[in-house]
Amino acid sequence: MRPDFKKLGFRVESGKCASEKISIPVLFGRNGGSEKSLEADAWHQAEKMVVEVEAGRGYANNQFLKDLFQSCMMHDVDYCGIAVRNRYRESNNFESILAFFETLFPSERLRLPLKGILLIGYGHAK
Repeated sequence: MRPDFKKLGFRVESGKCASEKISIPVLFGRNGGSEKSLEADAWHQAEKMVVEVEAGRGYANNQFLKDLFQSCMMHDVDYCGIAVRNRYRESNNFESILAFFETLFPSERLRLPLKGILLIGYGHAK
C-alpha cells in the first residue's frame, strides 16, 4: 500500500529505524518542543490524517481501538484511517470492527475530537 499512499501525498513509514518512522507530537514542553509523540504508519499533514495499517491483530487484540485513541491524542490530526485485513484466519476483521464503530458512534456516549474515521478493508473478503 506504500506506493499508493505516497501518490496521495502521505508520508509513509519506511522502516524500523527512528529516522524511517513518522512521529506526531502529542505533548509540548518548553519553547514549543515536542515532549511526547506517537508514531503513525502514514500521515498526510495538509489533510490532517493519520493511517494505521494492521494485519492479523487488528481485531483480535483490539489494536484498532489503540489506533483510534492514539489518533485522538495526536496534535493537529482530524481524521483517522485504519486499514485491516478483511479476513484473518477464521475471523471477519473488517466486518467486526465496522459493527463496533456502527454501535459506538450513533450512541453519542463517547465524543471524539476527530472529524472522521475511515475503515479500510484489504485482502480477500470471501
